[in-house]
Amino acid sequence: MKIYIETYGCQMNINDTEVVASILCKVGHTICKSIEEADVILVNTCSVRDNAEQRVLGRLDVFALQKKKNKNLIVGVLGCMAQRLKEDLLNNKNVDFTVGPDSYRELPEIIASRLESGYKKTETILSLKETYSDIEPVRMDSNHVSAFISITRGCNNMCSYCIVPFTRGRERSRDPKSIVREAEYLFAKGYKEVTLLGQNVDSYFWANPDNPTESVNFFQLLELVALIDPTLRVRFQTSHPKDIRKGVLYTMAMYPNICKHIHLPVQSGSNAQLEKMNRKYTREDYLKKIADIREIIPNCAISTDIIAGFCDETEEDHKETLSLMEEVKFDSAFMFQYSERPNTLAARKYSDNVPLEEKTKRLNEIIALQNKLSLESNQKDIGKIFEVLIEGTSKRSDKQLIGRNTNNKMCVFDAADGVKVGDYVFVKINNCTSATLIGDIQEVKKTHHLHIKSISEIKNDIKELKRKRDEWLKKRESEGKH
Repeated sequence: MKIYIETYGCQMNINDTEVVASILCKVGHTICKSIEEADVILVNTCSVRDNAEQRVLGRLDVFALQKKKNKNLIVGVLGCMAQRLKEDLLNNKNVDFTVGPDSYRELPEIIASRLESGYKKTETILSLKETYSDIEPVRMDSNHVSAFISITRGCNNMCSYCIVPFTRGRERSRDPKSIVREAEYLFAKGYKEVTLLGQNVDSYFWANPDNPTESVNFFQLLELVALIDPTLRVRFQTSHPKDIRKGVLYTMAMYPNICKHIHLPVQSGSNAQLEKMNRKYTREDYLKKIADIREIIPNCAISTDIIAGFCDETEEDHKETLSLMEEVKFDSAFMFQYSERPNTLAARKYSDNVPLEEKTKRLNEIIALQNKLSLESNQKDIGKIFEVLIEGTSKRSDKQLIGRNTNNKMCVFDAADGVKVGDYVFVKINNCTSATLIGDIQEVKKTHHLHIKSISEIKNDIKELKRKRDEWLKKRESEGKH
């Protein structure tokens, strides 16, 4: 059968769609690119904000029109909405089945059952073990340059505003051998960059079930992937301020191919709000983490998430968020109004009592400040030369190429003869906006990642960083910490 898959939400959902495609292709189905040619439409959904759910409900109306044209068309809802709404979605006459994030292996049987019996079905049991570690995802709509690799599933943090623990279950860490194997496979296929994904990558911890004394934590996993090849770029997200450790920072500093960018969601600059959000750190804790990053990786870019108008947020709380932004000077940020999610701690315990107009005003002030900070950050890069991995052509002109530097900043530059997607080039920055760096390709003919320092200097740097990391580990072990 021809399967059309539409994906909403974060990078984890994109990776899940690739897992679903692999499961279905393995039993003989094919992936198509339009609803008109599809026998089965799958929509992979997000429940993090109400707006994301409303978009999906709108798409179900579109699929209903297609069902009128094709009486045999099957429509399935996957992912977080399927997990959250279950039977409610099945009551929609245009939905044939719902499948949660831990039940994708059941899809071939569910599709076959729908065809044979006509019964609707929901499969939304959350697992304590499922990581899909044995499945090689089908890279859909890929530029064949960058790929996502899921290293954990679920989340244990229970932030009061967040629905993810309810829709994706408890946290599970994937076998590191399978992660390294997937990264090696991608590199052999010509991919130049992998991003390790998790709701909270820093809490990654795998213990061998056959030998509990054998374990791998996140910085060790990061090192294993970085060692595959010095020309394979490694990124990761998302970090949690309560869990990111110096071991990760030293490892990032040691390996030039681990990109110098950390996404560290702060959510609020107010201690009162952070406590109410159940974030398990204070403003002061967060700023200490930022100081550690700046000390160990001076050239590291830092991005964040910020929520405007959470429950009981006062104008003073809002000003504390603005002042923290000024202090940290984030390179970029994802910024949202608070959207109450059913059954979360915040929905059960607190009142969503900041008026919509006030939420909008505060969000606009946060966005305006971040645009200013992003522009200032990018202006500091004018005149610098960055190594850029070419990811594609610009949406504005096919005569321009785009790619990101180590700091995850998007660079735009004119195409040149002999330069193609997947190449590393050195770009001198001549101009910028708050969102992009604008430059020209330079004729630099030096080995990838080694153009700033000599090999001997880099080896000395790594030796010193390893010494500092070992000292830090010994101190933590003496304190009885992982």
